[in-house]
Amino acid sequence: MTLLRDVSVLWSLFHILILFMMLYRSRYPQKKTFLLTAVTMGPLVFLNVAGVSFFGAELMGKVFVLTCTLPSLLFFWFVSKDKKGRFFFTFCLADTVALWIMAVTNVADFYFGGQQYILMFIGRLVLFPLAEWGAVHYLRKPYMELQNSVAEGWGVFAGMTGLYYILLAVNSNFPAIITERPQELPAFLLILLLMPMTYATMFMAMYRQLLLYRKQQGERVLQEQKNTLEAQLENQQHIRKMKHDMKGYTVTLSGLLAAGKTKEAVEYLKGVETEMDILPRQFCVNPYLNAVFTHYYGKLEELGAECRMDIQIGDEEQPYMELCQILSNGLENACEALRELDEEQREISLQMKYSRNHLIIRIRNRCRDDLHVERGEIPATGKESPDHGFGLVTIQEAAERLGGEMLCYTENGNYVLDVMILCDFFRKEKS
Repeated sequence: MTLLRDVSVLWSLFHILILFMMLYRSRYPQKKTFLLTAVTMGPLVFLNVAGVSFFGAELMGKVFVLTCTLPSLLFFWFVSKDKKGRFFFTFCLADTVALWIMAVTNVADFYFGGQQYILMFIGRLVLFPLAEWGAVHYLRKPYMELQNSVAEGWGVFAGMTGLYYILLAVNSNFPAIITERPQELPAFLLILLLMPMTYATMFMAMYRQLLLYRKQQGERVLQEQKNTLEAQLENQQHIRKMKHDMKGYTVTLSGLLAAGKTKEAVEYLKGVETEMDILPRQFCVNPYLNAVFTHYYGKLEELGAECRMDIQIGDEEQPYMELCQILSNGLENACEALRELDEEQREISLQMKYSRNHLIIRIRNRCRDDLHVERGEIPATGKESPDHGFGLVTIQEAAERLGGEMLCYTENGNYVLDVMILCDFFRKEKS
């Protein structure tokens, strides 16, 4: 019957990998990640199962941390995009959940299954897929969102999960396997009960943090829409005033010319030209987008930034709500980055143009020398300010709604935000 035990160990080790891979963020594409995992972790899993067969479960349980946990920790640390609290929390979470299932099924088989390993095998056969089902349906999406949005505060959670893993590992196997220490079984069962309750508390705290993040993000989006509409209204008022004033200018010029006062008419035109120069700049025909450009051009001027804008769009129909979100968040983040620099370093360029069947937006601004963002990475917020960094997620979501994508990275002391939108997508949506 030891075959069932060995197969259940093999099943458990493979599902530890599956559970972890559902929750962590690899720095490589999916195909390469699976290939590296299979090549590295496959032999490690089989060696540990072979060790159970040759040396017994008790001995391998005592050295499991050295033969499996530490090697897999080093491998996944190398592959993972995250290197600190987020990674260690995710790794310890997957390992602790798996160790909990293995401990529960082991104790249940010893006391209720006659140590025939049948109950152990069936329990692990059911509980591991059940845990993965719960992770996919209830945990993975909000957990990934939380990893993308929050960079601080993971160390405490990682420390708690690491201590729980050590606590379970030690109590399960030292000084002997727990089934050989019946006097310590009540305390061990209390640990097994306490662990899911602690994890439930931790995830409730994380979920509240996620809800707070979503609320703050939604408030920021609404504020941006409010600012855009107010700026657009201000633009319209300027246009109405200009039309009204033009009537007066025309009447005055007509009177001067009719009276033959050419010199006075020329002087008057110079005065009109000077007054026109103080009106808001016109970056594009679309009033909503122009309101965004005007608003942030003013903010950049206040910062003393050197600003270059290359807007090559006409009066064609555009999804201005999403584009306003993309531009507002991108330019707001650029202003925040430039504010941290000395005034002589503050440079920014904005390009918005069509390239074949795509609308391309690129915002490039100077940034801190110590800032490093890989292509395809979305840097999480690391500041105390509740809205810093939230804009990138909003930009990505807005681009995806238009069938496009977002890419950000740093190069040569600049932070670059690229957004590419498929024109056919929003044209079909509008038609």
